[in-house]
Amino acid sequence: MKKLNVAIIGAKFMGKAHSASWSRVHRFFDVPFEPVLKVACGRPEEPLQNFADRWGWESISTDWKETVNRPDVDIVDIAAPTFLHHDVAIEAAKAGKHVFCEKPLCLTHQQAVEMCAAAEKAGIVHYLNHNYRRCPAVSLAKQLIDEGRLGRLFHWRSAYLQSWIVDPEFPLTWHLRREMAGSGPHADLNSHLVDLARFLVGDITEVTAMTAQFIKERPFPVEGSSGAFQVGQVAEGRAHGSVTVEDAAFMLARFENGALGAFEATRFAPGRKNYNTFEIYGSKGSIGFNVERMNELNFFSAEDPECAQGFRNILVTEPVHPYLNAWWPPGHIIGYEHTFVNAMADFLKAVGSGTGVAPNFADGVKEMAILDAALESAQTGRTINIARRAVGQVA
Repeated sequence: MKKLNVAIIGAKFMGKAHSASWSRVHRFFDVPFEPVLKVACGRPEEPLQNFADRWGWESISTDWKETVNRPDVDIVDIAAPTFLHHDVAIEAAKAGKHVFCEKPLCLTHQQAVEMCAAAEKAGIVHYLNHNYRRCPAVSLAKQLIDEGRLGRLFHWRSAYLQSWIVDPEFPLTWHLRREMAGSGPHADLNSHLVDLARFLVGDITEVTAMTAQFIKERPFPVEGSSGAFQVGQVAEGRAHGSVTVEDAAFMLARFENGALGAFEATRFAPGRKNYNTFEIYGSKGSIGFNVERMNELNFFSAEDPECAQGFRNILVTEPVHPYLNAWWPPGHIIGYEHTFVNAMADFLKAVGSGTGVAPNFADGVKEMAILDAALESAQTGRTINIARRAVGQVA
């Protein structure tokens, strides 16, 4: 099997998820290349070396530009904080490297346009990692919709709820600073919901939104503990700084096909750790999904006999379901980490065939136009038309 060398930029939470997936994608899927974990890039050097040793990276670097331009690197995996995505992706594209990029794509719609233009000009394969598309149950939902099982689509209802910053002593990590994150749960969580909605229902034409900020100041983090979920990493008496992103965001949307959508994102939902859920209602049926039960899809068909109508719970673990023939015997579930492997399998196949993979940077352009429009709506109180805002949008 041919080999492709991977460089990863970022060595925290997403760095772990990506590393584990690169190391085994070729063992489960028939892909044209075996990924080689060539170099891990991050800071500071000592924990980076520990990360590389644990996950099997051959070397380390603290200079992302040097890493991206190494002649022995074929794929650049961007698993770093959002504010770095734009510059790293453009540099990688100029160097002719294929790019696997974590969501959200970048800080603003304009940055997304620039990233997409650079990737298209370079002719590289570019991928935006919304891994929840690769849940077999979500892929089955797409199949049912495409087959017309739901009929005309009327409603999209979704929520992504977490609780990891409810404590006012949670530190002011980069996720809570606008210049580094773009926005709060709106970018972090609603980006996933927007991608799923576009994937399953279609493009969005206008949005109305509101946001809220519940805690305005937080203590600065202890040096070296800037990753997510760092509860308890605060020194007593530490100075405080301003939170510059929203803590919760609600968005209403109108789809191109006439359907209406609702999106809720918050990190202030005690009891909810990673509650990502959606429902779709149509003229012939409905579906529901919850990532906390990611191997299941709820499906209602109005075409069932009236005496037997009701939501059925489909256990999506059979070889006939998307991606499952690469994993375990029938009835055996998969988990969160498998969605990354599924995504990397599709990415490597796209590199091998020279075709595109979705979602890509062009999808990211449309997504960022929607997310930015919602923030504008929250600030102005107006409904924002996406087409009018997305000047320069890549088709």
